[in-house]
Amino acid sequence: MNKNILSDFGREVLEGLSEKPKRLSSKWFYDEKGDKLFVEIMNMPEYYLTDCEFEILKDQGQEILESFGFDRNQDFDLFELGAGDGTKTLQLLIKLRKYKFTYRPIDISKHSIQTLTERVNKEISEVGVEGIQGEYFNVLGALKTNKPKVILFMGSNIGNLLDDRANDFLKQLSVTMNAGDKLMLGVDLKKSKSVIYPAYNDEQGITARFNLNLLHRINSELGGNFNIEEFEHAPEYNGETGHAYSYLKSLRRQSVRIDGVDMEFNFDEGEKIFMEVSRKYDSESLATITKETGLTCVRKFYDSRGYFCDAVFEKSA
Repeated sequence: MNKNILSDFGREVLEGLSEKPKRLSSKWFYDEKGDKLFVEIMNMPEYYLTDCEFEILKDQGQEILESFGFDRNQDFDLFELGAGDGTKTLQLLIKLRKYKFTYRPIDISKHSIQTLTERVNKEISEVGVEGIQGEYFNVLGALKTNKPKVILFMGSNIGNLLDDRANDFLKQLSVTMNAGDKLMLGVDLKKSKSVIYPAYNDEQGITARFNLNLLHRINSELGGNFNIEEFEHAPEYNGETGHAYSYLKSLRRQSVRIDGVDMEFNFDEGEKIFMEVSRKYDSESLATITKETGLTCVRKFYDSRGYFCDAVFEKSA
């Protein structure tokens, strides 16, 4: 079999399930069904991250805009990495509607970009929007313009990268920025397991369905024969390091055939597939991922419970 003729999805599934331990990339969660399930996750009472950041943008939006340092006559680009459905971002866009800028949301999901563009055009018609479909690392070139810019990277999406990779990404992101450009980085903060764990293991089972949907997608798009009932969502949280991990666990010894990659994969009972990490930060770990990036923190905004932080960084000369 020639790996070069596989889709990116097929190639990464083949590589990930061939490793020890097995893994699947969380970026493939987001097909149309996955998009809808993640919106349900964001609306769960247990998933505090959305409410916390929404509160910050709603209540401190004017102060955030002031930290960007643009006046109303200065044309700039507002990029957003991993824009999703844009519910939180609309709080900023409403306050920015009198400014001269173009909103350029970026998301791996074509469905999300289309839906968000339609929503902005309908609800804030005076804001120009130009969506970009793609993965973070693959679209950095689109950010490298001569126009002043603000980059939004919210929702603690940076926490889905381990520290070395997060630092590497922020270094690459910084290269696309000009002196004085701003980055607003949303990070979830370390806190009690009793708060964090339910956000990734809700009683309604929405997060479980979201993770298991990737197996459905492999079955549908790659000709897999995963028996979804034979796998379960198995989250873990390490309070010392601040890492929340998502796994899918095989409930029995079994084999899974994926015709699209021409391979059969064997699973032991209890064997886990690593799906995603969700990093929780403190001052030290935030400094670790931003070191040697040329980015200086100029303001930090917190929700009323101190659960979440949106930190504004400026690119140095």
